[in-house]
Amino acid sequence: MLFLMNDVVLSFDAAELTPPVTRDRFAKLSLSYVGELGKELFSEEPLLHMKDRERAERLAALIVSKTPEINAALFIAPGRGCRVADVQVRYAQLSVEVMATLLERQNSGALTNIEADRQVWRRLAA
Repeated sequence: MLFLMNDVVLSFDAAELTPPVTRDRFAKLSLSYVGELGKELFSEEPLLHMKDRERAERLAALIVSKTPEINAALFIAPGRGCRVADVQVRYAQLSVEVMATLLERQNSGALTNIEADRQVWRRLAA
């Protein structure tokens, strides 16, 4: 499956990332709790999606396990070591076409945070 984490398209098999025992344990968690976990991870490392792809993929798999229609998440941390409460999170549901375009741009080296923002998050729009 494809999942956009900030400005990186992740490609993974969610079933492979969560062993059966772990899957049962995490089944009781809410999307809100998973979001808080993500905020904790990004407060420790604001570039988690680039520096620790495996952790980012596991976080994405947890998000999808809670809400399968979500295929994009934006975590914004003001700096390394910031308070968890200062990290913002947004989710989105992207079409197959948008996700394919983002993956194509990433594979060609043209996907930047500005491009992802224009296509998905629209934070910089005037």
